[in-house]
Amino acid sequence: MNFISPTKGALSFDRMFRDIMAYVNDDPNATYKLIVGTDSQVRDTVHFVTAIIIHRCGKGARYFYTRSEQDFVASLRQKIYYEASLSLGVGSRLAERLAQNGCAKLDVEIHLDVGLHGETRELIREVVGMIVGSGFDAKIKPDSYGASKVADKHTK
Repeated sequence: MNFISPTKGALSFDRMFRDIMAYVNDDPNATYKLIVGTDSQVRDTVHFVTAIIIHRCGKGARYFYTRSEQDFVASLRQKIYYEASLSLGVGSRLAERLAQNGCAKLDVEIHLDVGLHGETRELIREVVGMIVGSGFDAKIKPDSYGASKVADKHTK
């Protein structure tokens, strides 16, 4: 799985992780949020984009993203669950790597593309439960900018 950096181009997971850690080590006293969010767009196929954002709170951020496609998604529920599972997969890899590198204090936050308004409101409890039950913090709209802004930008 390759990740794309808007400034550095295509990167492996390992290279992306090293870039995240270098960014954190540049200002170790700052507060950070490591965010993973996925969004999708239906065309002839369904395009999924998972974004990874390292946010230096109050001082900017860097992000990376990866794309995948599915030929068919049967329902909105299936699409939302698949988005959440993609984020959960990347978030789990990041959390594992953070623990291996002695950086477990940097929590991973999963941003979900569901909100209190619209069709997805009925799915909030289910997908938030899936994320929280896996040990991650979950954010929904309007606080889930990792999915609804960053990932969404690259689904087009």
